[in-house]
This record gives sequence, structure tokens and C-alpha cells, in this order.
Amino acid sequence: MSSTGEFLRNRKLMMFVLAGLATGVMLWLTGAEMALGVTAYLVLGIVIVITAIDMFKDLMRGHWGLDILAVIAMIATLAVQEYVAGLIIALMLTGGEALEDLAARRASRELDQLLSRAPAFAGRIHPVTGEVERIAIEEVKVGDELLVRSSEILPVDGVLLSNHATIDESSVTGEPVPVNYHAGDPLLSGTVNSTTSFTMRAQKVAADSNYASIVRLVEEAVDSRAPMVRLADRYAVPFTIVSLLIAGFAWFLSGDPVRFAEVLVVATPCPLLIATPVAFMGGMSSAAKLNVIIKDGGVLEVLARVRAVAFDKTGTLTEGKADVVEIHPAARTVDETLQLAAAAEQYSVHVFADPIVASARTQQLELPEVVTADEVATNGVLASLADGTSVRVGKPSFIEEVTGPIDRPVLSAGETAVYVSVGDELAGVIILSDPIREQSADTVSRLRRAGVAEIAMVTGDITSTAESVAHAVDIQTVHAETTPQTKVRIVQAMRPRPVLMVGDGINDAPVLAAADVGVAMAGRGATVASESAAAVITSNDIARVADVAYVSRRTVQIALQSIWMGIIISVGLMLVAAFGYLPAVVGALLQEIVDLVAILSALRALRAHRGARRESPARREVPVG
Repeated sequence: MSSTGEFLRNRKLMMFVLAGLATGVMLWLTGAEMALGVTAYLVLGIVIVITAIDMFKDLMRGHWGLDILAVIAMIATLAVQEYVAGLIIALMLTGGEALEDLAARRASRELDQLLSRAPAFAGRIHPVTGEVERIAIEEVKVGDELLVRSSEILPVDGVLLSNHATIDESSVTGEPVPVNYHAGDPLLSGTVNSTTSFTMRAQKVAADSNYASIVRLVEEAVDSRAPMVRLADRYAVPFTIVSLLIAGFAWFLSGDPVRFAEVLVVATPCPLLIATPVAFMGGMSSAAKLNVIIKDGGVLEVLARVRAVAFDKTGTLTEGKADVVEIHPAARTVDETLQLAAAAEQYSVHVFADPIVASARTQQLELPEVVTADEVATNGVLASLADGTSVRVGKPSFIEEVTGPIDRPVLSAGETAVYVSVGDELAGVIILSDPIREQSADTVSRLRRAGVAEIAMVTGDITSTAESVAHAVDIQTVHAETTPQTKVRIVQAMRPRPVLMVGDGINDAPVLAAADVGVAMAGRGATVASESAAAVITSNDIARVADVAYVSRRTVQIALQSIWMGIIISVGLMLVAAFGYLPAVVGALLQEIVDLVAILSALRALRAHRGARRESPARREVPVG
């Protein structure tokens, strides 16, 4: 049961059943058969009615419940007067739900820790008096000057005002080594001040800050327990039929209705009910330890079966932190080309816009006045200058619409060309270098070893750049110069399925939602992409894609092992009971042990992240060129 009210109700019911069982055992030992029967009918009657109501609700939602065996078993024990065995089954049923909740809470502890670490207060410096006042984090406004003391959590995203600060970012990025920052550097909320007190200026309110977005993702993950039972649902009907057949044949062959009850006592399928949700919560917790937030437990099951993977390029396989490294002049000089490009790119949200503008400002170039500027999705920016000149900045195909065919420079891996036109002439070409992520090649290799049959790059970048990066990370299939719409069509057509898509930008949001599983590289702050993805990597490490794939496979493996272990033991006990060698009371007690073993087996998923770390090779540089 997911809500607190339901959990408390089950706990009260469990305590009621426990009291009934204790009373029943005392009455059985003293030979008070009539009082024992009254107690059993009262306790079991209440449990049967409540369970039947819950079963009916599940059936109305289209879910076949395994509790039907427990209900039949309790009714059978009443019919053959095996009262103590019936009370033990009732305790097993109500206590199993409490044990499941306890184990799930243990499994989801890592997710809960992320929620509990959310900053709640901030120290705001009064702009006039200079006094520090403690305010709720919701009261922080953009532009407020804040004081962050040693070991305090940074309340919102902002910029460092003090000369120096050392920040522990492990809770957000997964990097264990503290990072040194200097005045003017951007800071992330949710990280921890590892040095003396410093001042910062808020650049976002709490609701828009980095850690708030992570918390929202975690809350979605914690609230998504319902899909986690789908794996066990597949076994519900067959297990129920087999159990009833064995019990029916035992009764038919022996002529003793007690055999029917004895078989169903050990057929109570608590291992199936408990093992799957506990294992999946453990897998989600393991993923959280690797800085991957999985929004829905069912995602683990799909990830475990992924056979094809599509990667975006910029910000995914590459760092997404480009720098201008070279400018090839054409109709205009180097400086003029950069001036024109920077003037137009001021109005762009593309990842390459900022480095071009920053390069122009570093060289203290005066930018021409822009009258209008429109960003043409996936192509570039079209700007009109104050003197009436038309400037285009973007892909070569976008430039060739006005200039005709142009020569394209040869690019090395990690390099990208941005083309600039003025009027109907090519002004020049700006070369930016976006380094390939350190672990990209290893991640691709690990996915192939894990059984992924098809790996492709799907990017809006130009073909030469895309192919050079793909070659460096050993990806053979490249779809370049794509639009968000064509990305969706390409991923939907990929085979074999399921298909995993990995991306990071705003233009990746549609394809992340369209893929069987979308994983967003949030890095230093979640984007629109993370809202449409099924899982979000909160650290800046592409290797987490292979890590979470491993955790998913291991989690499903553990869940299946736990389910089959429970089925095999239960069937074995049913056969023993069918031949009359397992009294109902003894069988009920043995079933409790099976439940405990199933929970302990499922909790192994908590350690799945350790295997992912052992599987990941040592970091090494990716060769360029």
C-alpha cells in the first residue's frame, strides 16, 4: 500500500490478526475448540472481507490479484477446522504487506535522502544594513545577495561574489572531489560549501533552481510504485491455476478435504507479491547512488531489454562546452565574420551561441546593431542589421539558400563549423571545438558487450562533424542534419526494439518522449529534455548510461530469481502437502520463512550499483582525429 493511511490501516489489521493468532494458540493449547472457532471465524472473516474488497478494486483496474489463493486458503481452513493454520495465513498476508513496505522503505532510502537534503532556508544579506537574516528558501528573489556558511547547502542557483569557494558537488554530479570556484563562477543549488563562509548572488528562485528540478524528479520516482508489479502479474494466473489443480487433485485422490486446505496453505504467493516491488525499489535506489533518477520502476524492466540505442551528439557524446578555435574568412575578414556571427547569435539558445558571443567580447569587438532576429529551428539565426544588411548564421544548407553551393572545411573529431553569410555572400566559417566526453567510447563498447545490437547517432549537426565524432567513439550508423521531427521518425523506425534514446537539449525532448526509454543528460542543470525523459542523469558522466543499463538488467535478474525461487519452493511444499506429509500449521509456518527469504533475495538489488562500478573500465582519453 503506497499511502500512509493505507499503511497504518494494514498495520492495525496486522496487529489485530496477531492478537487473534495469540488468542487462538492459547485456546488450542487449552482445548477450547468452540472459542477457538469463534475467534478464527471473527478474525479470518474480517481479513477475508477486506482482502476481497481490495481484490475487487484491483480487478476493476484490470489487475488480476494473487491474493485470491490466500482467500481460498483461509476459507478452506475454516471449512476443515484448521483454525490455527488459517490464522497464520492471515498473519502472513497482512504481515507480508507490512514487511514489503518496510523492505521498500529500506530499498528507497537513497531516494529519500535526496528529498531530505533539499535546502529549506537561506541567509539573505540586507542591501542597506548588511545584516544577515534567515529566510525561507521560497522567499529568495533573483538578485538577492546570500551568505552561505561552512557546511551549508547552497539554497538556489547563483554566481559567486567572494574571491574563492570550495564546493562539494557529490550529491548533484557524483564527483567525490570538491571543486574550486572563483568570483563570477556559476554555482548550483543542492551542493555543499566545503570552505569558509562566502557570498553569492541568486540568479534563480528556488522553484527554478537545479536541486528543485532534481527533487521533482525524485518525487515522481518515489510516487511511481504501481507499475513495479507488472513482472509478477505475468505469473499470477498460471501460479493460481497450478496451485488450485494440485490442491484439487490432492483432495480428489485422497478423498480428504483437509488435503485441499493443506496444499493451499503453502501456495500463498507472498514471494511473488513481495519480491518484485522490493527488487525494483532496490534497483531504483542503486541507480540513484550512481546519480541516475529513474522516474518509474517499470523503466527498469524496459531498460533491461534494450536492443537498440540512439545518441544525440552535442552535450551527450561531446561535452557541449564548445570554444572558437579557428575562423576561415571568405567575403569578410576574421574579425568581421566574428562580429556578424556574435551579433546574430545573441538571440540564439543554441549551445554554440554563447562561445561565439564570448569570443567576440573577449576580443572587445563592437557588435553591429540588430533590428530583428529570428531563430530558425535546427538551422540557425536570421538577423537584420540597422543598415539593412541581412545576416545568416548556422548550418551550411541554411547559408546555401542565399549563397549557393559553398566549400565545407575538413573537420576533426569534436569540431563543428558554423557558417556566416552577409547578404548573398559567405562571410566566413567559424570552427568550434566541442571535446568528446572521456567515457563516450567506453560507454558504446559496454552497451555492445551487454547485447545492444544497433547503436546510432541522431544529431542536428552537419554530416562531416557527426561522422568524425561517430568514428572516434565507434558508432557506424549516423543520421546527421536532422530536425526534431525527423529524429522522432528515425528512432521510431529503429530495430530491434526496445530503443533507448540519450539526449540533453530542448530539441531532444520530443524524441526522448517518443523512444521506448528516454535518458536525459541533465549535467549541470536539468533542461526541458529531462521533463520528457524516463530517466535523468544528474551528473555530467555519459558512462552512467551503461551503468543504469547494467543496474536494470541485474535488478530484473534478481526479481526473476526471487520469483522463481518462491515458485519452486512453494510448488515443492504443495507436492509434499498433497501426499499428506505437511500439516497445515507447519506448512503455514514454513511459508513465512519463504516470504522472508524472498525479501532478503530481492534486497540484493540494493547492491547492483557495485557491479556497475566494477564493470566500468578505468577512465582514458578518447583519441581525436
